[in-house]
Amino acid sequence: MISSLIVRDAADADLIAIRDIYNDAVEYTTAIWNEGLVDVDNRREWLAARVARGFPVIVAERDNKVTGYASFGDWRAFDGYRHTVEHSIYVDKNSRGGGVGETLMRELIERARALDIHVMIASIEAQNTPSIRLHEKLGFRMVGTFNEVGTKFGRWLDLTCMELRIE
Repeated sequence: MISSLIVRDAADADLIAIRDIYNDAVEYTTAIWNEGLVDVDNRREWLAARVARGFPVIVAERDNKVTGYASFGDWRAFDGYRHTVEHSIYVDKNSRGGGVGETLMRELIERARALDIHVMIASIEAQNTPSIRLHEKLGFRMVGTFNEVGTKFGRWLDLTCMELRIE
């Protein structure tokens, strides 16, 4: 029997798991276009900055183990964009494909609605088909692709942008 997935606000006790999930994505995927690994203090500062701005940071937990985390923040740092956010979702490598990302995304959409967010933006590496399909399933629409705007692992990467208008 598979135990239930719990989604809750992230806490300081989750920072090691959040760091590990983040670093795995940095080291082995094109989901994050950074190349440097981070430590717990970095994630602590990140969490504090998000919370200070009133943005959610949530984790998915199963059997007392964090299986993923998600957040959103400013899309652009100008007043006129205050009702638009860009989100991130990262799932533990051993939990991908099991509904964790969808569960986190659905909760983020509800949090956005509660905060009077009008549009959520997704910026996805163009070859990340599972993420694109998930976003489409949840009502996001593709708005364009920027070609060769980033690099990782010695190759140029394209960035697909999607949006969801929160009703």
